[in-house]
Amino acid sequence: CIEHILGVTSKTEHCKKCLTDGDRPMIGDKVAVHYTGKLINGKKFDSSMERKKPFTFSLGKGQVIKGLDIGVSSMQRGEVCMLLCKPAYAYGSAGCPPKIPPNAMLQFEVELLSFQGEVLTDDGGITRRIKVKGEGYNNPNDGSTVHVHLEGRCEERLFDSRDVHFVVGESEDMGVPLGVDRAMEKMQKGECCMLYLKPKYGFGKEGRAQYKIGPNSDLVYEVTLNNFQKAKESWELDQKEKLKLSATAKQKGTQYFKAGRYLQAVVQYQRVVLWLEMEFGVGKEEQQKLQDFLLAAQLNLAMCYLKLREYALVVENCNKVIELDEKNEKALYRRGKARLFRNEFSLAMSDFKLVLQVNPSNRAARDQVSICQRNIREHHEKDKKIYANMFQKFAERDIKSLSFVSVCSNRQGRERGGGGRTVE
Repeated sequence: CIEHILGVTSKTEHCKKCLTDGDRPMIGDKVAVHYTGKLINGKKFDSSMERKKPFTFSLGKGQVIKGLDIGVSSMQRGEVCMLLCKPAYAYGSAGCPPKIPPNAMLQFEVELLSFQGEVLTDDGGITRRIKVKGEGYNNPNDGSTVHVHLEGRCEERLFDSRDVHFVVGESEDMGVPLGVDRAMEKMQKGECCMLYLKPKYGFGKEGRAQYKIGPNSDLVYEVTLNNFQKAKESWELDQKEKLKLSATAKQKGTQYFKAGRYLQAVVQYQRVVLWLEMEFGVGKEEQQKLQDFLLAAQLNLAMCYLKLREYALVVENCNKVIELDEKNEKALYRRGKARLFRNEFSLAMSDFKLVLQVNPSNRAARDQVSICQRNIREHHEKDKKIYANMFQKFAERDIKSLSFVSVCSNRQGRERGGGGRTVE
């Protein structure tokens, strides 16, 4: 057995005794443990084992008592240990009535079952594990200038190591992948973390010849945020500043789009929407200028999402445009395309017909109407075949059932007839 002390003072505030061995979690990891908690007199007050369900929490985030946070952070996967926590590392002078009295020393038997990094995106494309916690609670925002040291690896091969500064939302300009850029808004000054990037947030299906990275490669970056200067928040900008920034973001978004960097383009167009969607112009001309910028950004977002096959988001952005301009040809057409890709053929055809009402010479929309009509016919034919086969099977089953009943009835009749004979 190994015994050592974890704490912040020279006194024995928090004692840990290891019973078995196993790789350690990092700050922010979601950990799963089994534990049994007892008072120092041996009286049990809680046990996940009895509930037959592991207890999960985010490490180092203050979601559990200090003793558990510190103790579990020192454990290895599969390890079982005893934690002895003095009141300052448990529930202190308040206790936790009715089970835990004030100033109680607690004993925990803890088994670390599993842990995983903090997932930063809904699609699981970026996972963060914090090696060194940062200072305070201030984070870079979109548009901040960040100064970082980074080391990039692919299959354990170091391909990039440098100090670099970039604007959050524009890391592509410095050859830094989108996944690192998106993680910046979660980091604090001085933080060092590991970022695990899926290809979508790395160098994508193209790879990066400069670093000898092949297509669809997973990447691992170790990133240290040395310093940053925050950008103005939207509410701190006046309308003139917002319009100027929107023009720059729109231009940069178009550059990214033409280069096939659709996710990076999305970031730029989303900035325009954030800045302008709640703005109102003083005069008619100024209001029209704001609306033109906003509609262009939402139309461009719809086009990006078409490329990314995020069809629900295409429809969402087109709907916003149509709310402001119900005869917007591009919005109707792009919504129709998204609905067609979602096999919503009737809705798609309605959109393309609306396009033709706006512009009867739109040949692309006319072609799409024909495609929708063909798909609807094919869909109906498939339905007919499915239902025909289904009814045929039902009919065959009914015939078999009737035949079986008939055979059984005849057999029973013969048996009753034979049993009723007498010898004369």
